[in-house]
Amino acid sequence: MIQFRPDQLKWQAVLTEVRRRIREGEYRPGYPMPGAPRLAEEFGIAKRTAERVIAELKAANEIYAVWGKGTFVSDPATGGPPANVDQGSKEDE
Repeated sequence: MIQFRPDQLKWQAVLTEVRRRIREGEYRPGYPMPGAPRLAEEFGIAKRTAERVIAELKAANEIYAVWGKGTFVSDPATGGPPANVDQGSKEDE
């Protein structure tokens, strides 16, 4: 859980944290990211606040939605689905 600062709106704090997770590879391009109910539970925020975070990420093309499948992290180069989803390095085989 993150510590919310009194001078920052909760949705902005969660947005910053989710962007950090994307940047650091915790949420990888082409892979699903938590939906609003899970974000709300994890961060102790209202579901509507979590929906705002997801809307901001979609508006910035940092995530994309697939109807009936979920929300996924975008390829930073294209702002959409990656050409292929990395399943690990060849050295793992």
